[in-house]
Amino acid sequence: MNCLIVDDEPIAQDILKEYISRVDFLQLVACCNDAQEAFSAIDQNELDLVFLDINMPGIDGITLAKIIPKDVQIIFTTAYREYAVEGFNLEATDYLLKPIPFDRFLKAVNRVREAKPKTALKQDQTEIPGFIFVRQDRKMEKIEIQKIKYVESYADYIKIHLEDRISIVRESISNFEKKLPSSRFIRFHRGYIGNIAAIDSYTNEYIEIDGKALTISRSYKKDVLERLSSFE
Repeated sequence: MNCLIVDDEPIAQDILKEYISRVDFLQLVACCNDAQEAFSAIDQNELDLVFLDINMPGIDGITLAKIIPKDVQIIFTTAYREYAVEGFNLEATDYLLKPIPFDRFLKAVNRVREAKPKTALKQDQTEIPGFIFVRQDRKMEKIEIQKIKYVESYADYIKIHLEDRISIVRESISNFEKKLPSSRFIRFHRGYIGNIAAIDSYTNEYIEIDGKALTISRSYKKDVLERLSSFE
């Protein structure tokens, strides 16, 4: 689903960008600081969803929501609870209060997904390919997703730890994360992504894969432990 962020707060934008990057069925097409920028983005892109702040300079989010095409769903993101009734009167799909926890964000976008036409859902559920290609020197190397144990960030490169070898690729870990199915992989540190099926054990502090204890960073801990506990 193509989505747009409209928010004048850089920190709020960054949080939403990071959350969107962790959901495999969301694709961020633009990030706007105000309604004026949003007008252009709405005209130039085919959108499914807008994350819309309410209290913005100039034209506020409530006013902007009234002119967004009806087939584009809206999730309001605001620090002000008092706008909730008006937001829902505009038939917004959801209303998220800042600071927004990731689990609440995920619940909201899943509501959007469930509201899509069945034909669109069928396309979303197309089977994910079992491999990806990465650039190695002057050729593209095939990597089987199920053989990835974990991915490690290393300066300007990443190390892809496979069952039978390590593949070193010049790419950021955040960009590589977008290529992996989020249902099977988990980001637990700025420098690590793990294959859930490859996890041997875990504590509140680290995840063990292939005999190595890899630290769970504080910023990812809550979401990681909630997700792993769902397998207990």
